[in-house]
Amino acid sequence: MTRQTDADQARSEALVTEKVLASFARTPDERLREVMDAVVRHLHALIREVRLTEAEWEAAVRFLTRAGHITTDTRQEFILLSDVLGASMLTIGVNHPVHGQATEATVFGPFFVADSPRVEPGGDITGGAAGEPCRVSGTVTDAEGKPVAGARIEVWEADEDGHYDVQYGDGRTAGRAHLFTDAEGRYCFWGVTPAPYPIPHDGPVGDLLAATGRSPMRAAHLHFMVTAPGLRRLVTHIFVEGDELLARDAVFGVKESLIKPFTRHPPTDPAPDGREPATTWTDVVFDIVLAPERI
Repeated sequence: MTRQTDADQARSEALVTEKVLASFARTPDERLREVMDAVVRHLHALIREVRLTEAEWEAAVRFLTRAGHITTDTRQEFILLSDVLGASMLTIGVNHPVHGQATEATVFGPFFVADSPRVEPGGDITGGAAGEPCRVSGTVTDAEGKPVAGARIEVWEADEDGHYDVQYGDGRTAGRAHLFTDAEGRYCFWGVTPAPYPIPHDGPVGDLLAATGRSPMRAAHLHFMVTAPGLRRLVTHIFVEGDELLARDAVFGVKESLIKPFTRHPPTDPAPDGREPATTWTDVVFDIVLAPERI
């Protein structure tokens, strides 16, 4: 019996990859064929590089199965997995290159809900969400500095305990709303001062973080999604200056340009709109620049 050499083993392994690639050769959709070829080549290269064991392969299958089972309409474990592996941020970077002074994009996150309530300029998005009052204001302009009137701004955030409304399971709507910019591109609303919180870590993604010594904590932030005709949709956050988690956000979503000073005021300071909070309150200015729809 002839002993198999290392070269023979390498040829045998390469043959498997060649056969799988050939199986996709007749894929009618050219882009699908391109993506599947790359997936197969990189996946097979990973298996060869780390010499994946059968037990590890089985563990990976169990992990993905658990991720599927725990996913619901309000809990997307695969988005969490993409986030903690940096795949979400890299995809955003590939698809939203920096364009002049346009506001940078960051991760969408798993807690957006369509059909949020509308509030008028200066309105309150909290819906009873607990937390320190926070006044958020700014302008929306295009890349040439022209005000964008009627831009739709979706905002959503966690409460002071780090929970989004959908995580309570009682049907509440809190800490989310949408509003529109005025004729000068201005907007303003009241929410709560963002607080750090952990991404859901009671499932397989949480187990992965624990096994690798990583924290599930996200830096304090407030979500925005801004849309206007003829301009590129922007999905982004603003982060709280001075937050110790900025350098180790669990989903790598922090960008320097999105870190903003949240100025804290005593309750004796009236807000610019005349509101007199009963507690300390913060305010932040976030001016948004939208890139052209086609760059």
